[in-house]
Amino acid sequence: MNPRLTLATAARVLRQVGRDHRTLALLIVMPIVLMGLLAWIYVDGPLFDRIGPVLVTIFPFVIMFVVTSVATLRERTSGTLERLLTTPLGKGDLVVGYALAFGLLAVVQGAIVTAITVWLFGLDIAGALAWLVLVVVASGVLGTVLGLFASAFASTEFQAVQLMPATVLPQFLLCGLLVPRDQLPRALELVSDVLPLSYVVDAANAVASSAEPAGDLGLPLLVIAIWIAVALALGSLTLRRRTP
Repeated sequence: MNPRLTLATAARVLRQVGRDHRTLALLIVMPIVLMGLLAWIYVDGPLFDRIGPVLVTIFPFVIMFVVTSVATLRERTSGTLERLLTTPLGKGDLVVGYALAFGLLAVVQGAIVTAITVWLFGLDIAGALAWLVLVVVASGVLGTVLGLFASAFASTEFQAVQLMPATVLPQFLLCGLLVPRDQLPRALELVSDVLPLSYVVDAANAVASSAEPAGDLGLPLLVIAIWIAVALALGSLTLRRRTP
């Protein structure tokens, strides 16, 4: 990997996204709209404070997964990726450059969405806002790298979108939002113990319930970081120059 080429790739991706207003709206506005609807649905009730911290982390995960997988696939189908890889740019430079670009967007997304959800929509959490922002950003970055990896298995943008329910919905069911993970059937509990979204939920619950969540965040954030590293490595290995 060449740091200069990696940063150049990240800058190119950011310029492309900056010119695509619909993608920017999907990244920034859509999570705010979803959290606003949730706050409205559960107005004057305690349920918003119970599930809000979890969903404010899950929504960015899903959106970043979809946007990144489609954007990466578009590079292949348009032939852009094939042309780029005839230059000194390596697969690692491309994958990490994409991860940096969308990771930066995840930071912006996480800060804006979390601040509006807490200050405007009235989400009440025990921990500091900064801890929740950290978890939301980690979730967005995780969605980004999993989207990069998943794009290798799609030949069209429609197939890339189809990968989202196949990848995300089973995790949503098993992550602990609907039923605590320790109350799942043993086989499903073991599966949930290796799914990355389970640890996003654990981290969100720690921030929601503890004024000093640092001690409870260590394991979830470590597992999320491992998943990010593994997905980046696999994304580099499975990246194809173009789609047949």
